[in-house]
Amino acid sequence: MKALTFQQFGGPEVLQYTELPAPQLLPSTVLIRMKAVGLNFADIYRRRGNYHLAGKPPYILGYEGAGVVEQVGAGVTQLKPGDRIAFADVPYANAELVLVPIEKVIPLPEDTSFETAASVLLQGMTAHYLTRDSYRLQHGDEVLVHAAAGGVGQLLIQLSKLSGARVLGLTSSSAKREMALAAGADEVLLYDGDWVETAKRWSSEGDGLTVAYDSVGSTLMDSFAAVRTKGTVVFFGMAGGDPALVDPRMLMDTSKTLTGGDLWNHVTTPADRARRANDLFTWIREGSIKLERPKVFPLSEGAEAHRLLESRQSTGKIILIP
Repeated sequence: MKALTFQQFGGPEVLQYTELPAPQLLPSTVLIRMKAVGLNFADIYRRRGNYHLAGKPPYILGYEGAGVVEQVGAGVTQLKPGDRIAFADVPYANAELVLVPIEKVIPLPEDTSFETAASVLLQGMTAHYLTRDSYRLQHGDEVLVHAAAGGVGQLLIQLSKLSGARVLGLTSSSAKREMALAAGADEVLLYDGDWVETAKRWSSEGDGLTVAYDSVGSTLMDSFAAVRTKGTVVFFGMAGGDPALVDPRMLMDTSKTLTGGDLWNHVTTPADRARRANDLFTWIREGSIKLERPKVFPLSEGAEAHRLLESRQSTGKIILIP
C-alpha cells in the first residue's frame, strides 16, 4: 500500500509518499480502504516532534478518516466488507489501508459523504464536548471563540448559536473575520486591536463574557481578562504558543474557572463516540450546522497540505484523498 510517511522530525519537507506493507488483520479489527483522511494540527505537532510517537520510523501520521471495510477480523460480526465507516481516533490514517479496532468504528450513514465525515468528526466532536461538557452552554450565555475562522472555531460558533448564546469571535485578518461572521458569529474582532476591552464593552453588562474558548494558548491571560467575574475559560489548544502560568489566587479573587479540554477524555466508549457523531450527522442533515467546503489534496501531496495548514492562511478543513 501507499502511505505518507516520515523518517525524522522536521518541516513538511520530511514527508514522503512511499510503499509499505499493508497492516496485518487482527481479531476484533477491520481493515479499511480509505476514501478521505482529515488533516489536523496534531499531525503537525507530531511531525515536528512536539508529541510523543510510539514505535520506530517510518512514522505514519493521521488519526481521522472514512472509508469502506475491506476485511473483517475474527470475532467481528457487526460489520462486513463493503460497509461504510468512519473514525476519529485511530493512528496511521495517512495510508491507503488502515487497521481499525472495532470499538473505534463509527458507522457512516449513506447520506453522509466520506469527505464530510473526514471533515467533521474530530473537530466536530471537539466542539461537541467543549459546549456540552467542558462548559455546558445555556441560552443567553455570551461566548468568546478564539481562532473563529478555523474548523473548530466555526463549529463552536454554530453549536453556541444552537444553544441560544451570543457569540463574539476573534480572528487574525479581515478575510477570516468574514468567514466567522458567515458561520454565524454576532460580531468578530481582530487580534491586532485592543480586543479585550472591546470584548468587555460588547458584553451585555459591559463587564465581560460568560465563557472563552481558547485554543491559542498564548492568549490565556487575555481570555481571563475578557470574561466576567465568575466566568469560565476553557483551554483546549496552544496553536499560538504555550500559555502563561495561572496564579490560583487570581482564580480565588475573581471566582473565575479554568478548565482544560482533551477529546480523548470524553470519547471513551463506542456508545459515546456514536452519540456525538450521530448528533453531528443529524445537525448537518437538518442544515443546523454547515461546513465550509474542505480543501482537498491527494495524499501524495500531503507535504503541500501541511504547508498550507501550518501557514495559518487556511480556513475550514483540509482533507487528503488516498
